[in-house]
Amino acid sequence: MERKESVKLGFKASLYEAIITTGKCAGCGACVVACPFSNLRYVRETPTLEGECKECGLCSKACPKFEWSLPQVESFFFGRGRAPQEEFGIYSRMLIAKATDEKVLRVCQDGGLVTVLIISAFESDMIDGAITSGLSPELPLLPKPRLIESASEALECAGTRYSYSPNVLALREAVEKKKRSLAFVGVPCHVQAIRKMQMAGLKKYIGFVKFVIGLMCTESFKYEGLAECIKERLGARLDDVINMNIKKDVFIRLKSGDVKTIPLAHMKRYARGCCSFCGDFSSELADISAGGLGLSGKTFAIIRTKAGEGLIKIAEERGMVEVEPIRGDEPSLKLLSMLTKAKRKRVMIEKSA
Repeated sequence: MERKESVKLGFKASLYEAIITTGKCAGCGACVVACPFSNLRYVRETPTLEGECKECGLCSKACPKFEWSLPQVESFFFGRGRAPQEEFGIYSRMLIAKATDEKVLRVCQDGGLVTVLIISAFESDMIDGAITSGLSPELPLLPKPRLIESASEALECAGTRYSYSPNVLALREAVEKKKRSLAFVGVPCHVQAIRKMQMAGLKKYIGFVKFVIGLMCTESFKYEGLAECIKERLGARLDDVINMNIKKDVFIRLKSGDVKTIPLAHMKRYARGCCSFCGDFSSELADISAGGLGLSGKTFAIIRTKAGEGLIKIAEERGMVEVEPIRGDEPSLKLLSMLTKAKRKRVMIEKSA
């Protein structure tokens, strides 16, 4: 496929005017990573120009919101566009999975599939690093991008974060440490950034990414908003919380042992505004997409590429995961369809406003 070259524009004329000032910036950090002069800084989830822009145009080429064309990206990576019946993206098969290792199940969010895939890839020498989100050592429940270098570190990063982590920023550390084969875990805007950078040929920062695991995501919430909501509704602080999970409502497990519930509708006021511009619920450009989808103790997975098939196959062969096929009447499949449509509809409403 012949790629259409974007006009070289400086940061202000492209990303600042078209993406940042319009509220569309996802804060993924791709432009910060791509700047060869290190003149972009990541400040409060926003790229900020410090110094003179050389107008090389690489920041706009890396941005998943600037000149984005889903049909073009699908054609580039899958060799075709999606068929009408593929409402949540191109894929080869779907399954429900659960980790077999109790150490994983004790710390994972649902079925532990993503954690298992990373551990299996490390132990099989498929990767020498993985980028995911970890937690800040200073602030409770604050997610931070993290480059992990061993299977044991994958356990430390298990679980879901409901505030935003700019995982793409960790690509620079991977370059500095001369990683050769990397797995990347992220939400849809992260996955889109990785694919956009691959299409742009930014091999220095992306050539070593071999596997992309996408997390299903409706939206993420402002960190300060989460703290305010938990204090207001529960009379608790973030450092009283062990973890959170969303299954229709928000379930919060406290260190006291109590599990409290907050209506999801109440949390909506703390959603990041930029999420309303994203129409991808299931990380449609990942090698494997994973999410809870209302399941208890299991993970719903969509295998999309040969790379994704390779990852799940190794984990199955090593006995690290149990899988079962998706039945046509599976409730989680219906929920996937509903959430996919709802997220796309929200973007359409935003565009018409």
